[in-house]
Amino acid sequence: MKIAQVGEEILRTPARQVEQAEFGQEPLLIFLDDLLGTMLEANGIGIAAPQVFDPRAIMIIASRPSPRYPDAPDMAPLILINPVIKQSSENTVWEWEGCLSVPGLRGRIERSDLVDVAYFDREGKSQSIKLEGFIARIFLHEF
Repeated sequence: MKIAQVGEEILRTPARQVEQAEFGQEPLLIFLDDLLGTMLEANGIGIAAPQVFDPRAIMIIASRPSPRYPDAPDMAPLILINPVIKQSSENTVWEWEGCLSVPGLRGRIERSDLVDVAYFDREGKSQSIKLEGFIARIFLHEF
């Protein structure tokens, strides 16, 4: 999949919710697998559907150590569909971030260090998770 670059209209467009009828259907499942493959091929730790020109509210976060983030925790990729922030901490942290859609540039960004998220998994089941530290940062970046 082609990754949208800074300046593309899709990156400025609010994402649309995945419809209930899409869950469990082959087109969505294939898209999720392709999105994960695109993120891994680009050596990313997160990606959102609009970054591959798909307007749906879908993201994948997948922290793992890398040359840019040697101290990153290792986690299995997590697919979040229609994510909603239920709560985020008032405590914030400034850190360097990069983006697959803005290659070669990084910036210091302030983000909450704890976030409570509701989302649907790939089967359409409602889930809830608390993310903290670096993983919360990845989520908030993709969100």
